[in-house]
Amino acid sequence: MSCLPRLGAFLFLLLSLAACAAAPARTAKEPAYTPLLLVSVDGLRADALGRGDTPVLDALAREGVQAEGMRPSFPALTFPNHYTLVTGLRPDHHGVVHNSMKDPQLGRFVVADKQAATVAGWWQAEPLWTTAERAGIATAVWAWPGATAERDGVLPRQGQAFDANIPLDERVERVAAWVAAPQGPRPGLVAMYFEMVDGAGHDHGPGSEQARAAIRTVDAAIGQLLARLETAGVVPNVVVVSDHGMADARNFLAVEDIAAMEEAEVVSIGQVIGLVPRAGYGDALRARLPGRHAQYQCWEKERIPARLHYGSHPRIPPIVCQMDEGWNALPRAMIERRNAEGRRDAGAHGYDPDLPSMRAVFLAHGPAFRRGLRLPVFDNVDVYPLLARLVGVQPQPGDGNPQTLLPALQAP
Repeated sequence: MSCLPRLGAFLFLLLSLAACAAAPARTAKEPAYTPLLLVSVDGLRADALGRGDTPVLDALAREGVQAEGMRPSFPALTFPNHYTLVTGLRPDHHGVVHNSMKDPQLGRFVVADKQAATVAGWWQAEPLWTTAERAGIATAVWAWPGATAERDGVLPRQGQAFDANIPLDERVERVAAWVAAPQGPRPGLVAMYFEMVDGAGHDHGPGSEQARAAIRTVDAAIGQLLARLETAGVVPNVVVVSDHGMADARNFLAVEDIAAMEEAEVVSIGQVIGLVPRAGYGDALRARLPGRHAQYQCWEKERIPARLHYGSHPRIPPIVCQMDEGWNALPRAMIERRNAEGRRDAGAHGYDPDLPSMRAVFLAHGPAFRRGLRLPVFDNVDVYPLLARLVGVQPQPGDGNPQTLLPALQAP
């Protein structure tokens, strides 16, 4: 049976959910236009679907392809995994090794530094939008990490840097306009990022009513976007992902209890701690830290377990510690300040990627995809070869397996 009747019925459902007018009929002579719409919902756990908060995503999954979960790359953090999804490389290979990192030539990188995000040197691999633009395929990217940094002078044809102050309705309308009424060639790749679920999960916990409300809000926005595209006569191939899951995390340990300030420079904090021993303390730290501790595990970078695929990049500090699920390591002064302000952060990620709480979302729907297919858990490096295939470009060499997601397609 052709997928077109099913697709039309599904899009009618989305239109009903979004309370939008029906789309005008397309003429038989109108050329097919099927862009790839790649959507990321930061911090959305794989098991958050199907609980009544995601009618749009559940409909996409029911009529398309859904994975039981997607295993993030180590570390299970936002910037490393978003860049993995669009390069097919592990953080150890694309250079974004943490949300906070240090480079001897470039200095410090933190996610809040918008200027640092525009520096090409931090992003050491070619993302999908650059490959597409080189091939003459227009791209449009909303707030995806790495998309504001030129690569050999190439940026997405249409783009917007991350700005939490832009209302969701405006984001949807602007992205829809890029596709429906483009200034120039219609984009073959459209990528969009939503941050609200991650923020609510951090502040209140992944199972909180605030987190569920954020999920409902983003789900409705995705439905609104798809309805706008249908109204414009556009039927995209849709891939919805998240970068990682979210765990309940209400326990705090002072970083100084791992290594004193005079012993080591702390490059990264939170759940994956990076330490650079100071002069004269290297031997003592290497003797004391590697191994199992009460709330964390530490390794010398060369001895990080092979399953994590991490430890060769020069930006990775000499000693890396992984906090146990539910624990955060912060400077003691920061913990005291948060306590004084009454802050009670309740959720976190960055834990072992094999934990069920860290599993990310993967679902796909559209003319290219099979209907009603369920996939087992797979590694997020396997997404990139599929995306490149859908855009119609030759993928760059990567760490993913191109065969993993071939069963999701209607025909090879």
